[in-house]
Amino acid sequence: MEELRYQVDLLNALNQKLEKEEKMLKLICETSTSAFVYVNFEDHYVKTVANWDYLFKGVEIREIKDISKIYGEVEEKYVLPLKELLFLEKSGIQSDSAIVRLKDGKTWVECEVSVIYDQMNVPTDKVIRFKNVSKIQNQNDELTYMAYYDVLTGLYNRNYFVRLLADFVRKAEDEQNIVAVMFVDIDDFRKINDGLGIVVGDEVVQQFGQYLSEFNSENVVVSHFNADIYCIAIYNPYGNRSVDYIYGAIAERVKSPWILSTGQEISISVSIGVAEYPEAAKSTLELINCAEIVMFKAKESGKTSIQYFDALILNDFLQNVAIENKLKDAVFNQNFTLNFQPQYHIKDRKLRGMEALIRWKDSDGKMISPAVFIPIAEKNGAIVPIGTWVVEESIRCFADWKKKYTGHFVLSLNISAIQYKKTDFVDIVMQIIRKYDVDPHEIELEITESVLIDNFTEMTEKLCVLREYGFRISLDDFGTGYSSLSYLKGLPIDTLKIDKSFVDAMLVDDNARIITESIVYMVRKLGFETIAEGVETNEQFEYLKSIECDCIQGFLLGKPIPKDEVEKLLLRS
Repeated sequence: MEELRYQVDLLNALNQKLEKEEKMLKLICETSTSAFVYVNFEDHYVKTVANWDYLFKGVEIREIKDISKIYGEVEEKYVLPLKELLFLEKSGIQSDSAIVRLKDGKTWVECEVSVIYDQMNVPTDKVIRFKNVSKIQNQNDELTYMAYYDVLTGLYNRNYFVRLLADFVRKAEDEQNIVAVMFVDIDDFRKINDGLGIVVGDEVVQQFGQYLSEFNSENVVVSHFNADIYCIAIYNPYGNRSVDYIYGAIAERVKSPWILSTGQEISISVSIGVAEYPEAAKSTLELINCAEIVMFKAKESGKTSIQYFDALILNDFLQNVAIENKLKDAVFNQNFTLNFQPQYHIKDRKLRGMEALIRWKDSDGKMISPAVFIPIAEKNGAIVPIGTWVVEESIRCFADWKKKYTGHFVLSLNISAIQYKKTDFVDIVMQIIRKYDVDPHEIELEITESVLIDNFTEMTEKLCVLREYGFRISLDDFGTGYSSLSYLKGLPIDTLKIDKSFVDAMLVDDNARIITESIVYMVRKLGFETIAEGVETNEQFEYLKSIECDCIQGFLLGKPIPKDEVEKLLLRS
């Protein structure tokens, strides 16, 4: 009797445990976002549990063969791999999984299958789990998109473009073919951003990028690198995917303005550099670099222009890079010297003054022409400290000469347009003047027409301030730039310098002679002084004297000389 009661109590305890476990499993199934199919092969028993109707509403599975009904719920391209997965036991595999998308085009489902086999490797049980992973999958899709595409334009981004270009290059190497890279840059884009705002700039970038996307194909890859720069890779360029065809289409399109969402019309131009594998470079990054380098050359040729890779362009670029690197050290250590070229009155050949000219010998002992390093210094901003050094060192020497030698003479200083644009330029010059106790009336500041182009009014006001302090103002290289006669009457200048190109040609070219005579006559009527540059022969000297040019500067009467030689010249004078 006691034994029976014990057995009954044991069964009750087991039932209670089973009920609790069943309740727990039911709760898990009801709260799960997954749906399950359980299959017992021995009894041919199939059951769906948990969140089945949420994922597969209306799909009833009562027999093993009914599992195939799930095929009709997924997109067509996922049917075949799903067939192999749902009947995994045919392959003898224990478990596997895959992600498929349902026909609604929005729902992503992870399908995981586990099969239990007996000792004879015969399947006995199977569980199929379906889980809604749309949120995770969409996040992954977004991350994938961000990894490959540019958000603003929808084009390939820079990193992925480099990978695709590398594939093109490897393929071209195997097939002995050509890959062209077009580096495309919107001209003067900064003016759009600064003048109209970055929102307008972004829309211009977006619209132009969407236009370029039309060239995308199996053998053409278009990318947005950054800001206003795009890169196009072309495998085996010919026909309507040739560089000339694409450039022609772009050039034609930019003839028309872009209509922004606000209705505003924006016109742009582009510069394009082209480099080809294997002629220009053998590696992906070198190919892009070569295309970028020649793009800058294209910018020098004008708007909407194209430049193909040339070894000379690359060599010039590399030489400029080397000079720029050396220039940084030279600026830091002030490794410059000054020469001074005398100027003479043409009537009596008496010394008028001298122009300070910077000279630079690099670390290798090689003299580098100012015509080479000054443009580089103006591009990278080094011209400001260089120019300040020239002003101070020249005035220091001038102050020393004035203490040693009597007589009136003028010191002419070339000032870069970038220096003039600095807000503190006038203050810096005045500090140097006061430091060395020099009379501003004996200092002549030379300007070129480029100073006036961007902001004539602002520059003129600054020149007026300098002139009020007593500085002489000279307009250099007249006749080589825009040479607008209308602005001469409004400029606070004392001297106008006739460029060497006119002096060289005036005795052999009637037009040059007429222009030179007209300049001298006009300037004299305006009350300015004239200085002819680059006078090298007696014939030139006599002709300039005959047309009443005031002064000359050139090798005929004086080459540029170092400071010590200037002292000898002043002693003689």
